Amino acid sequence: MNAAALRLSVSSLRSHKRRFAGTFFAVLLGVAFLAGTLVMGDTLRAGFDTMFGNATKGTDAVVRSADTITTPGESQGVRAPVATDLVRTIERTPGVAAAAPDIQGAGQLIGSDGKPIGGQGPPTLAGNWIDDPELNAYRLAEGRAPSKSGEVVVNRGTAKKGHLKIGDTTVLRTPDPVRVTIVGLATFGGEDGMAQVTFTGMAQADAEKYLTAKPGEAASIRVRAGPGVGQGKLVSDLAPVLPKGVEAITGQESAQENTDVISSQFLTVFTTLLLVFSGIALLVATFSIHNTFAIVVAQRTRENALLRALGASRRQVTVSTLAEASVVAVTASAVGLVGGIGIAAGLQALFPAIGFPFPEGDLVISALSMLLPLGVGIVVCLGSALLPAARAGRTAPLAALRETAVDESGASRGRASVGGGLAALALGVTLTGVLLTPSLWLAGLGAVLALAAFVVLGPVASTTAVRVLGAPLGKLRGVTGGLARRNALRSPKRTAATAGALMIGVAVVTLFTVFGASLKATMDQTVSRSFAGDVAVSTPSFGAGGSGLSPKLAPAISAQPTVEYAVGLGKGVAEVNGEGRALTVTDPVTLGKVFDLGDVQGSLSSLGTDGIAITRKEADKQHLATGDTARLAFTDGQRVNFTVRAVYGQSELAGDYVVTRAAWAPHRTQDTDTLVAVSFKDGVSTAEGKAAVKKVAERYGDPEVQTRDEYAQSSAGGIDMMLTLVYALLALAVLIALLGIANTLTLAIHERTRELGLLRAVGQTRAQLRAMVRWESVLVAAFGTAGGLALGAFLGWVLVEASDGASDSSFAFAVPPLRLVVVALVGLAAGALAGLRPARRAARLDVLRAIATE
Repeated sequence: MNAAALRLSVSSLRSHKRRFAGTFFAVLLGVAFLAGTLVMGDTLRAGFDTMFGNATKGTDAVVRSADTITTPGESQGVRAPVATDLVRTIERTPGVAAAAPDIQGAGQLIGSDGKPIGGQGPPTLAGNWIDDPELNAYRLAEGRAPSKSGEVVVNRGTAKKGHLKIGDTTVLRTPDPVRVTIVGLATFGGEDGMAQVTFTGMAQADAEKYLTAKPGEAASIRVRAGPGVGQGKLVSDLAPVLPKGVEAITGQESAQENTDVISSQFLTVFTTLLLVFSGIALLVATFSIHNTFAIVVAQRTRENALLRALGASRRQVTVSTLAEASVVAVTASAVGLVGGIGIAAGLQALFPAIGFPFPEGDLVISALSMLLPLGVGIVVCLGSALLPAARAGRTAPLAALRETAVDESGASRGRASVGGGLAALALGVTLTGVLLTPSLWLAGLGAVLALAAFVVLGPVASTTAVRVLGAPLGKLRGVTGGLARRNALRSPKRTAATAGALMIGVAVVTLFTVFGASLKATMDQTVSRSFAGDVAVSTPSFGAGGSGLSPKLAPAISAQPTVEYAVGLGKGVAEVNGEGRALTVTDPVTLGKVFDLGDVQGSLSSLGTDGIAITRKEADKQHLATGDTARLAFTDGQRVNFTVRAVYGQSELAGDYVVTRAAWAPHRTQDTDTLVAVSFKDGVSTAEGKAAVKKVAERYGDPEVQTRDEYAQSSAGGIDMMLTLVYALLALAVLIALLGIANTLTLAIHERTRELGLLRAVGQTRAQLRAMVRWESVLVAAFGTAGGLALGAFLGWVLVEASDGASDSSFAFAVPPLRLVVVALVGLAAGALAGLRPARRAARLDVLRAIATE
């Protein structure tokens, strides 16, 4: 009998292929996105492994400082330089064929259009050009190596971006502007560059002059072994000749570390983000799939009852329904795997076009990246069909003898009680995690419970919501609008389930929109509260990119007659009482005049070379007060006692630890400022003062000069980029939700065939019928959109408040009304779009056949 049930399922699928079209595509899209993400991640990792391996295959050992200082929020620590004199000692070691210093620092090239190249995330690097081709990670592809001061080699990708060629003269920010002439173009591991990282190779004397604190220092020393000497043997032979605090690692270990850095800083974050959105898409698909099977089972009530009357058991009816789901799941998931491979291949071709070279090589398709999406697709589809299948199995044989309702209202007291209890629990857990004991985990649990409460209460709320949202339709669209409203009201459970998929998509969009607006408001608040100056000078970059500002810029601006104060903020690192901390390197007296530091205990003017100023928060954490001693350990190995001479209140822009430039100078490497804040003299207009500052800034690489408001907006510029990416990724979830609405309407039209025929028979026109179906779709979408906006705004508030409690920074909550109106309009437009095809199909029904339909 199970074989008979399977044959019946296959026959039903053949007869009603269109019923499962929406389910098929929902599973296909979700699996394709997940498989594409996994294949792309595997391919990127393998590509970077190969690229770093090829680039360092001639380097058998790397000599570097043994100790690192890592500050909170940074995954890669800062190392001290090593002496270039060590090269001679290394070269005399048995088994060493060659050694060369590797000097690295920040250096940003200016393109032919006068704009800086790169700086938006990946590093912009400069260093010495190593003549030994085996030890140089870059290969000279065109031109020659630099032979004198002012000559450079740049990676070919950077030259293409900046429209530069051999023989061109441009500026290299180090951060001091240096005039350079391009004499060669290079590749990295066979590519035009290392992803979007830019590289400029200089003569060694220039690299020491502009990238190090003093001549004779390098980031590391690359070593090549002689014939027959393995990397492990080379490292063990080098260990006895290296001074204290210096270590040697194999070239393979160095390549693996570089790959791990890429994985931790980019690949893991990137693929995790894509996997999260894959999960959202599959969650939306779950609603659509469940709704499809629930409707199909309801429409087959009499058919299933007849099977029961003929002797089929409950189990057989349930198995028959699950067999249909299995066929759809396996077929759609298998096609989704092919689609995922296509997505990865498309991204491999697309990435170079948007400036991020996908490492060359074939796609890496592992067993996990195929089996996991296949399994997830099948589980999601079968899990979504489980309840409808169980409901089909419970069909009573007597149901074949009577007309049965297609669906129940779902607005039961039990559902209302359970949903209300979930909502109360969600509110309690959320408020505890946000207000009482700040915890992202509790806030996250509350958010999940809130989502569950929305799902359970959906059928209860849909009746009231559709009545309210559809109230204007009767007046605006007459009988057509009234019928659309009644159709949406006839099955609250179905309306809620159909709208649920769109609700999740809109909720996530709203969540990120609210959180993005809150981050912008936080930045505005930070600048307004901390920055008391008139203009800010900065370089438009984020991440590890950019070269910073010349420390000479602030004194040059300060000398202008229109300027009252100008202060540069540099950065350094040190361990403070054993904990890695970021230092702000500046003139503390001027800092207090341009920035609002709150209440200051002690004296900022007496820091000198052995004093430090700390925020009150850090002072409490470190149990320090004015007059106490803090022990600072620097990357160069020196440990110095500093006296806490001032404790101040606010820290957003000024940082938590402040030292003078004189105190930092003995321990610094490449000296840069991240920001120069300027205050004008009384009576000087913003336009006049800004023009004077800009004129000076042009001599130092032409960084951007902005007012306070402009600086706040540009600082939050990355948020808009993040939101654009989020919206693009969420488009898949919204598309799946639209497929669900369209599929539900198509199935509803099938079950209402006779009703639609009667409406046509009594005078309803095709246009009116199409309008009725479209407005029903819009009403369902309006319910989902309204619920999504409410849920998303609540979750956005939860995320902002939880972040505020869990971090040291103060977050501001903001709701962007214009953007949310756009989200609402897009949701309504999506509903209208989803209703187009079902409406056309309904209008094409033959009236006589429709009336005769059982």
